[in-house]
Amino acid sequence: MPSSLPNPSVPAYMPPMTRPLTILGIESSCDETAAAVLRLEDGRVTLLSDVIHTQLEEHAPYQGVVPEIAARAHAEIADKTVAAAMKDAGISYSDLDGVAATSGPGLIGGVLVGMMTGKAIAQAAGKPFIAVNHLEGHALSPRLGGDCPFPYLLLLVSGGHCQFLEVRGLGDYKRLGSTIDDAVGEAFDKTAKLLGLGFPGGPAVERLAKSGDPKAFSFPRPLMNRPGLDMSFAGLKTAVARAAAEEPLTEQRLADLCASFQAAVCDVLAGKAQRALEGFDPGEGETIRFVVAGGVASNQAIRTALETEAAAFGGLLVAPPLRHCTDNAAMIALVGAERMAAGLVDATGDLGAGARPRWPLDEASATLDPAYATGLKGAKA
Repeated sequence: MPSSLPNPSVPAYMPPMTRPLTILGIESSCDETAAAVLRLEDGRVTLLSDVIHTQLEEHAPYQGVVPEIAARAHAEIADKTVAAAMKDAGISYSDLDGVAATSGPGLIGGVLVGMMTGKAIAQAAGKPFIAVNHLEGHALSPRLGGDCPFPYLLLLVSGGHCQFLEVRGLGDYKRLGSTIDDAVGEAFDKTAKLLGLGFPGGPAVERLAKSGDPKAFSFPRPLMNRPGLDMSFAGLKTAVARAAAEEPLTEQRLADLCASFQAAVCDVLAGKAQRALEGFDPGEGETIRFVVAGGVASNQAIRTALETEAAAFGGLLVAPPLRHCTDNAAMIALVGAERMAAGLVDATGDLGAGARPRWPLDEASATLDPAYATGLKGAKA
């Protein structure tokens, strides 16, 4: 006879909740230490506080994010950032329904700082802790700016990630294609570094591109002739480096290089977006929603190119508010609230969750990503 005893390996989940939920979110996966308090009521989002502390000054001398420096900076400011968010929200810890923190993917030192802070608060306040996938935060971030019903097509573009996904519902994601080397944001930052534009590179390249000629240089559009939605940007970055070395970098030449590089990125993303939209079915009679999220989603040239593609299919381009394109805690709190409302939160509080340097949204892709096994063995916080 089958045993009537519960299986200890299967978590007991909290029931779905219809009452208002107030969640503290904490984000520390890279070079932003952030905390936010969010309230979810009847599907409506109210942001009670939203504090973001950047580490630009700490990393600028190195032209990129240094993991050890990032971890120390998170440790120094995490408690103060959370305290500021709680003060701005005007509530006490007892008023919270849960605490959510990024548990991966990201720089493991920073992720551990945010997780440990969140777990300590949750345990002290007697509230459930929700381990959040940072990518799911970006995937749901458009909902911070208004209603964005499922399903929708998602292009996630940031400093460390570049992928097309089909977002079917909360926790239901299908990866359609991704970069095989550099992410878009990484390509922007590396291009800016080799051109001597400083850090962060994305905004600097975009700014100079406005006064440049996008046709001045004939840069490659990698993988455009290959079937599927996979992308590549490392070769494009190398092409910029070679062109930059040919002649002295005058101000106009710099602007032309930036404009031509940005145009190539736009063409690749738009071309792949067209393929993705061709294969996306939102359901009979439903509007196609094409979401772009992540730090690179703040680039206006890229937004315009993607908006044109969405419109060609009678669809809408949806993006988070500019403040919530880059890493932030509001999106982490939103994931925690949405998961708690849906009954997808471990009733024990998930205090045993480990930090994951790698954590694909599409869990089925784990078998295709050998490094994912390493992520599952992330240190316990």
